[in-house]
Amino acid sequence: MTMAIDALSWVLLVAGGFFCVVGAIGLLRMPDFYTRMHAASITETLGAGFILAGLVLQAGFTLVAAKLAMIGLLILFVSPTATHALARAALARGLAPLLAPHEDESSKR
Repeated sequence: MTMAIDALSWVLLVAGGFFCVVGAIGLLRMPDFYTRMHAASITETLGAGFILAGLVLQAGFTLVAAKLAMIGLLILFVSPTATHALARAALARGLAPLLAPHEDESSKR
């Protein structure tokens, strides 16, 4: 049973590392603020979530696992909220998405 838990833990850790690397590449390759912010939020939510789940399996049924679960819940709720607030603030300040239609083009339709 411990071998299966270790294998599942390593699968989760590798998946979390994969999402972190893909998000980092997305941060470098994406063209504008909003797409980069999306890549960062995916990295934080999925990458950190999988890594924390793998660490919980490694910790077993201990206080450390409970603390890791609380950190995971905090990230699960706070990260999307902070990303949404950041996007709304950028939009309110006038930062338009790269592929958004310009105002003069949308008024012609």
